[in-house]
Amino acid sequence: MDKFLFKHIDNTGLVLWRVVFGALITIEAFGAIATGWVRRTLVEPDFTFNFIGFDFLQPLPGDGMYYYFALMGVFGLLVMVGYKYRFSMACYALMWTCVYLMQKSSYNNHYYLMMLLCWLMVFLPAHRWFSVDAWRNPIVKMPSAPRWTYLVVIFQVWIVYTYASVAKWYPDWLDTTVAELFMRGKSDYWLIGPMLQLEWVHWCIAYVGILFDLLIIPLLLYKRTRLIGFLISIFFHLFNSFVFQIGIFPYMSIAFALFFFSSETLQKRFLPKKTRYTKGEVIVPKYKPLLLGVFTIYFIFQISLPLRHWAFTDDVLWTEEGHRLSWRMMLRSKGSRLIAYTQEEGSPEKKPYAYRKLLSPKQQRAAKAKPDMLWRLAREIKKAEAKEGRDVKVYMDVKLKINGGPYHQFIKPDVAISEEPWHPFKHHTWLEESPPDYHSKPNKKEAE
Repeated sequence: MDKFLFKHIDNTGLVLWRVVFGALITIEAFGAIATGWVRRTLVEPDFTFNFIGFDFLQPLPGDGMYYYFALMGVFGLLVMVGYKYRFSMACYALMWTCVYLMQKSSYNNHYYLMMLLCWLMVFLPAHRWFSVDAWRNPIVKMPSAPRWTYLVVIFQVWIVYTYASVAKWYPDWLDTTVAELFMRGKSDYWLIGPMLQLEWVHWCIAYVGILFDLLIIPLLLYKRTRLIGFLISIFFHLFNSFVFQIGIFPYMSIAFALFFFSSETLQKRFLPKKTRYTKGEVIVPKYKPLLLGVFTIYFIFQISLPLRHWAFTDDVLWTEEGHRLSWRMMLRSKGSRLIAYTQEEGSPEKKPYAYRKLLSPKQQRAAKAKPDMLWRLAREIKKAEAKEGRDVKVYMDVKLKINGGPYHQFIKPDVAISEEPWHPFKHHTWLEESPPDYHSKPNKKEAE
């Protein structure tokens, strides 16, 4: 085991990954300002749907969040060039974690993955070559790294892809319903829009997605299939980037190949002047017990967390309980109708409440189908009414449809959810049970 984990190998791939990853997180930070993401998500809303329990994480007032993201971008640049690498990486990791936890209106799995990778990178010696740190301090400079530094990233990515594949093994994905719904909104795309509406394309998207996520890591690990796996990865992720416009994630995923290709191949093309390490020394560090303990706990957590939805009473596709942090990527299309009611203390009358005035347009689209956000919205309505001197309970009448199916009652309308506690690891009884046919659809002949 010592030989497997602590044998030193050439660090070309790790060094190049630091440069690419630093560039991507820099683009993420400055791009969030340039595209208006910071404005729409953190500046315009009166409140953000932070992760429950992290209410102390609030956006900075005024233009504070623009400066916050600009500073993140600077730290990203420092990571890229390898200047005060660990400090810069830790600062970016902490700042991005705060951003991730302070809002859920813009929830993407790649935001979560980026947070995990940032923290992993803090512990990886990715600055030992081709960095300002190595140039300024010869003691830092080293052409090798222990094998475990590669394995933790590969294993993390393998977990992500495997769970992403398994999550797609359900009827609406397997019969191409989800792919068809996703592509319907892309019909106006230049050149490929009409093609994306073809039935055979939907079948390809559905099953290539399953097979790609399941097999890409084994293909990259095996030398004979590595090149074909890499070419497939490029096509797959560029297609996703163009069709779904999901930021840096496709390019970060392509860059994972740096952990699989041989150092000889990478060095020849990117760092021809680098000293090639071939000694293969096994250097067991004094902190080995701590290292093994920390990563064992970390990966047990990473393997277990996506399975937690099986511990809840109902279907995660309906309740969303256990959906986040589980690599359930691009699995369903939801629509909802929400009417909020308030009832003053001592009054039998329920009055409709214009909840939209509390939310930005982006929040309105995100909140109506997710129980934790609806619960938080009920609390915000109660708080807003309290400022006006009214003590109210908040009820919500929510109709939900999934993957083009019929609308069904989602929340029990006679329960004041503003008075209900939130249980992160327990099913909430104010959610209606999932109907047996909640995502069934008429066949095409009936629809016509």
